[in-house]
Formats: sequence, structure tokens, C-alpha cells
Amino acid sequence: MTAALSGAPSTEGSVPEVVDHVAVARLYGEPLFSLPQDLYIPPDALEVFLEAFEGPLDLLLYLIRRQNFNILDIPLADVTRQYLSYVDQLRKTNLELASEYLLMAAMLIEIKSRMLLPPKKTDDGAEPEDPRAELVRRLLEYERIKLAAARLDALPVLGRDFLRAQVHIEQSLQPRFPDVDVVDLRQAWAELLKRAKLNQHHKISREELSVREHMSIVLRKLQGQRFVEFEHLFDPSRGPQVLVVTFIAMLELSRERLLEVTQAEAFAPIYVRLAYTPA
Repeated sequence: MTAALSGAPSTEGSVPEVVDHVAVARLYGEPLFSLPQDLYIPPDALEVFLEAFEGPLDLLLYLIRRQNFNILDIPLADVTRQYLSYVDQLRKTNLELASEYLLMAAMLIEIKSRMLLPPKKTDDGAEPEDPRAELVRRLLEYERIKLAAARLDALPVLGRDFLRAQVHIEQSLQPRFPDVDVVDLRQAWAELLKRAKLNQHHKISREELSVREHMSIVLRKLQGQRFVEFEHLFDPSRGPQVLVVTFIAMLELSRERLLEVTQAEAFAPIYVRLAYTPA
């Protein structure tokens, strides 16, 4: 197709000089009749996007389920052929990623070669296991995990599927307290009394004790007695304070030589007597 050129100069807002060509594109609303010479197209812009798979097992399961193959009786020849076709396309774009798929392809070929050979019985005479058995177990386990992950992903997620509602409600009604059973009330009262008995307060009173007074008491007990046993001069029922003061009174009388403390032999009873004869 030839172009008809207009001899008149073009004015602003008029049609372009080339009027019988088809515009290849539009740039900001204006027709573009030829590609710019400095246009750069990155190589990735023309990339053909294939089905996205998460790994070799995912691709293998996809090929089996898409064609309704029985997973317990996989036709390895057809599946391996389709699998290698996908790997060839993948190698052209991403060689590093294709290495993972090549390992599975080698496993498929190895299983197919074992199926072509006559089966060898085991040492105990049993039939050998199907070469595809291990692959089938891995595929079934992977499929269960994939379906479980899909069910978990379908559950509502906070922030993705719904937002938490925050509503402030004023409680204008009178609060209703729960009913109390009579048995519970009696048990609570018994526990309160039990704690009260364990936490009784002890009142301590101060008693004025005189050493001189107890010195006189000791002298009166010794009057008219030849010997008085040491223990008989004390009254344990009056408490340890009185015992201490009485013992100090005896020591003071002994220091003033008003009484004597004697003992016949070691470990024998201790006796106390007056050191003077009363008038």
C-alpha cells in the first residue's frame, strides 16, 4: 500500500500527512503509524507464562488428575512424555528451576525401565512390590497435604476476609448478680470462722517484778527449815519471768552471805539453807 502525501503544510489540530496507513498503536490518544527507532522491548516482556506449579510432585499430580488417570495404576509412558515436554519448555527459560524437575523425570524413566524388566521374586518367594508403589505413596500424601492447605486457606482470615468490629455499649441496666445457694453460703461462713481461729491475737501485759520483794519471799520460805531443796523455792506456774527474778534474788542473797547453796556430791540434789540463825 502506497502513501498519499499532502503537499500543503500541516496545521495544528489537522490530520497527519500519512492518511491511508493503519495506525499500529496510539500514544496518549494520538495515532502511531510506525514504531520508534529507539524503542526497547525487554526479553521478559514476550515470555510465555506456563501453568504455575509448586514442584515436581505438583506437576505430576496435575498431569494425572487432568486426564483422569488412576493414581494406583499410572500409565508411565504417557505421563513421562507430557512431563518431559513441560521440562523442555522450562529449561529454555529457567535452567536452575528445571534441575528439580529433571530429577523427577529421571525417577520416572527409572521406574518405567524397571517395569519393562521381568520381575524378580524376593528371597522368601513373595511377589515383588510394584515399582510405582513408592511414587504413588508420595503422590497420595502430597495430595492430602495440598487439599488440607486449600481448606485452611478457604477459612475466613482476620484482616483478609473480615475485620474485627469494635463497638462500645454503655451498660445502663442494673447488673444482675448470680443466685447464691444456702449450702455455699454456710460453707463460706465456716471457712471464715476457721481462718478467724487461726489468726487470734495474743495480748501481752507487762508485770512489774521486784528482786528485793522476791529476796524476802525466799527468806520467808527458808525460815524454820534446816534445808530446802533448790527446786522447791520456785513456782513454775507463775511463768518464766518470775522464775528468772527468783533465781536472781537467790544469787543476790548468796552474794550478801544470807544463804548457802550446798551439795553432798556430784550430781546429788542441791539444797539451800539460811547462813544465819534468825533471832
